[in-house]
Amino acid sequence: MTISPGRTPKSAIAILGVLINHGPMCPLEISEKLDMAPRTVSFALRKLLGRQLLRKIPNLHDMRRPKYHVDMDAAKDILQHYSDSALKSHASPFAWQQKL
Repeated sequence: MTISPGRTPKSAIAILGVLINHGPMCPLEISEKLDMAPRTVSFALRKLLGRQLLRKIPNLHDMRRPKYHVDMDAAKDILQHYSDSALKSHASPFAWQQKL
């Protein structure tokens, strides 16, 4: 599936950046890390799952809170488009707002 970077929500790009930089996380952890509303995180995760950029993996400590992992092979196109953004930097998670 080809990705259209211009049609990807900014919240989804920020979530990709956090998951790439910090590893698999559950939605609550993502929400707290980015200071985003849980509803925004859920929407972005659904978009990313629909585009097959993420994998949902079971959380063995709490099965009610699955973790999400970036499928780097599938995300290759969008990573190239945003190579100088928050996806590759270790700056503040809000750096994506300034660069997009």
